[in-house]
Amino acid sequence: MILEQVVKRVVIAGGGTAGWVVAAALGKHLGRLVEVTLVESEEIGTVGVGESTIPTVRSFHALLGIDEREFLRATSSTFKLGISFENWAEIGDRYFHAFGVVGRAIWMGDFHHFWFRGREQGFAGDIGDYCFELQAALAEKFATSEKGGINYAYHLDAGLYARFLRSFAEANGIKRVEGKIARVEQNGETGFIEALELESHERIEGDLFIDCTGFRGLLIEGALQAGYEDWTHWLPTNSALPLQTRAVGPALPYTRAIAHRAGWQWRIPLQHRVGNGLVYCSDFMSDDEAHDLLHSSVEGEVIVAPRPIRYRAGMRRKAWVKNCVAFGLSSGFVEPLESTSIHLFMIGVTRLIQLFPFAGITDSLAERYNELSRAELERVRDFIILHYKATERDDSDFWRQCREMSIPDTLAARIELFRENGIAYQAQDDLFRVDSWVQVLLGQRVTPKRYHAMGELLGDAQLEEALADLKGNIARAVAGMPTHQAFVEGYVT
Repeated sequence: MILEQVVKRVVIAGGGTAGWVVAAALGKHLGRLVEVTLVESEEIGTVGVGESTIPTVRSFHALLGIDEREFLRATSSTFKLGISFENWAEIGDRYFHAFGVVGRAIWMGDFHHFWFRGREQGFAGDIGDYCFELQAALAEKFATSEKGGINYAYHLDAGLYARFLRSFAEANGIKRVEGKIARVEQNGETGFIEALELESHERIEGDLFIDCTGFRGLLIEGALQAGYEDWTHWLPTNSALPLQTRAVGPALPYTRAIAHRAGWQWRIPLQHRVGNGLVYCSDFMSDDEAHDLLHSSVEGEVIVAPRPIRYRAGMRRKAWVKNCVAFGLSSGFVEPLESTSIHLFMIGVTRLIQLFPFAGITDSLAERYNELSRAELERVRDFIILHYKATERDDSDFWRQCREMSIPDTLAARIELFRENGIAYQAQDDLFRVDSWVQVLLGQRVTPKRYHAMGELLGDAQLEEALADLKGNIARAVAGMPTHQAFVEGYVT
């Protein structure tokens, strides 16, 4: 189906973080070419469980020209160097997925092959000893520099972030309309959306519509029936219970993901509070049990009482259908384990700008967009499934089910390649780098049978010296950094 009408009017249905991210990007980069209207209702709440990001958020902010200090002040944000995974492979285990580079790779292969040789010979430390960001996180240190040198993301207040982006977007010409959507008006012949009718009977006409209406997918599913691909057989959690508490100590520069008998718990430190939450599978834990577990494990005064949020892991079969593109929860949901939600709609709107249908909507544009979106989301899905599948926990029915479940062939091949040969890779469609795959595979106790022999080519004496120098340089650099709390306080004042 082709709509040869020139696209001049873009209508965004729904606000929240997704809606205002899309509005801010379109206003900043296409504001001279299109008219953008965002429709939202103050009466409709947002899910807002995601308060953690990955380093790509900084590239997106740079594209928009957002000042980091201004952003941090407005959103009560702190810095994030990675995620501490606790009790995942086995109760009592802890490993880090840090954002930095681990060691130094060469053309022949990645650093972990040198490390395997060093461990085999008895002179290499933990693999995390060779990652600057990981050591800084453990020491609760942080500092930025104009020269760079540290890879980081943010912990943020999702509600404040949406408000910050709204101000930014409106300053770039975005029009906001308050109101609830009562009806999606479609063309009787083509099925293309022509307007949104509000409860006030106001009609908002457009050429291209963006669905940011959350799980319900009011446009992409309610009107256009895109269909949903269910992934709960691979990602079995289906409930989240968020809770906010007042901070009782210094903010850590990392997220904590603490596994429990039917899922996991997050702790995300902001400037003045901590975002807590329980992710669980309702087949193995009741809401009352989740409530009791969460309240028994948090610190500080509870600010907002928790309420369960239901979800179903998966994705729309197509994110772009006719003249509608879905973002955020409208397009699908993996789960918040690796903090990818905000990234996915940031990269989504970046792709939309690159493929924008100025001269009219064509099947080829939509197909290309859908192809790219699906490829990245499936790779993210595989990375998250890895955390559940590769476990040795045998303490509950939930974890036994995860251990025994079948997994996508794409992930099974990756695990086998690493287990047999110690090889990890970042494919063209992968969000996560080799360093990320290696840290999680090793952290989940996937141990290779063999590795590349390049460490032997270097020689044990030279390898031992190189590893010692690298570890020492990182330790000295971390020792000279301020604490994360002190840096944040000085940076935002």
